[in-house]
Amino acid sequence: MLASFASDPARSKGRLYAEEESAHRSPFQRDRDRIIHASAFRRLKHKTQVFIEHEGDYFRTRLTHSIEVAQVARTLAGTLGLNQELTEAVALAHDLGHTPFGHTGEDALAALMAPYGGFNHNAQALRIVTNLERHYAEFDGLNLTWESLEGIAKHNGPVTGDPETGELPYALAEYNARHDLELDTYASAEAQVAALSDDIAYNSHDLHDGLRAELFSTDELAELPLLDDCFARVDAKYPDLNYYRRRHEALRRFFGVLVEDVIAQSNLLLAEINPKSVEDIRAAGQPMIQFSDPVWRDLKVIRKFLFVRMYRAPSVVRMREKVTRMIDELFPLFMAQPDLLPKQWRKEIAEAKDETTLARIVADYISGMTDRFAIQEHQRLIGGVKPDNIVTGRVKLKD
Repeated sequence: MLASFASDPARSKGRLYAEEESAHRSPFQRDRDRIIHASAFRRLKHKTQVFIEHEGDYFRTRLTHSIEVAQVARTLAGTLGLNQELTEAVALAHDLGHTPFGHTGEDALAALMAPYGGFNHNAQALRIVTNLERHYAEFDGLNLTWESLEGIAKHNGPVTGDPETGELPYALAEYNARHDLELDTYASAEAQVAALSDDIAYNSHDLHDGLRAELFSTDELAELPLLDDCFARVDAKYPDLNYYRRRHEALRRFFGVLVEDVIAQSNLLLAEINPKSVEDIRAAGQPMIQFSDPVWRDLKVIRKFLFVRMYRAPSVVRMREKVTRMIDELFPLFMAQPDLLPKQWRKEIAEAKDETTLARIVADYISGMTDRFAIQEHQRLIGGVKPDNIVTGRVKLKD
């Protein structure tokens, strides 16, 4: 049974382009399925989460991260009485707009796109599902329901634009002008669940990957808040457990602590606000799906630890510098010689009315690249990476 404030597919605000509904799947199920079958979703397999995709077979990629987010999101949604299909659709789509090389690639592309309206991976995800996926006969994009598009656009909260200018990312502003997503309100509880599931997933699996990369030790993790109790409980129950199982058991418990905390805190907030509809969720003036204050305070300590010891580890920083240089070199090359783009992009290039339009086409092309394709294109067009290193081991770039 769905809660009164859950998103009801029978009351969906519909799609931009009217379609005959399926006899076997709800509108939100169709959204989820279209996302899974999208080209952009498949490309996440070879896009960075933290470590460059080829650096190891066991590290998370953007695809495996998205699957883990969706798994958490379905659990939370089911427990809270929300629509699981909508929640899963937003969770699976939330990172479609990511560039090659993760946030490093995004930072580089955002800097290059600053004169042309900027670049933001959330806005780019909306651009992908409303424009760049071009497989259907009757429309560009995936023609998702309003609720899925709303969740993709504002699962992290209302979108109010640049703090100084108030301008929205162009990819959001462009679509919102023809299909109002009510960007100044909060999203549905389902979309909020997807956002918190992202936090739970990456804070948990980045600890796994950091340990595997030997950027920090198990003993160091056992001293962090929340984790200290998890390790203590494992040690009390399994005093002779081997090294690898011990840390896996502790991290598994940490994952559970985060999930249980979100469920408990969200139920408290929902009971306090007592929303009667999804519109009450949107108008609540605050997110309804949250961590408790004590857990959020402890989680910020863990996030700071990960930032210093993992995201800014010397080996990661060196790779950041190298891949940033690759994006910095590919972008001006394509701007100067747009005929280097594949032929399916030529019509748009020919119709580009100004430099800004051309820059946005180039940004679409580069942001859609996988790690391996960006490396290969850089080698082919500019040089600096040995092709055999791409396939067989860690990439080594010329200084």
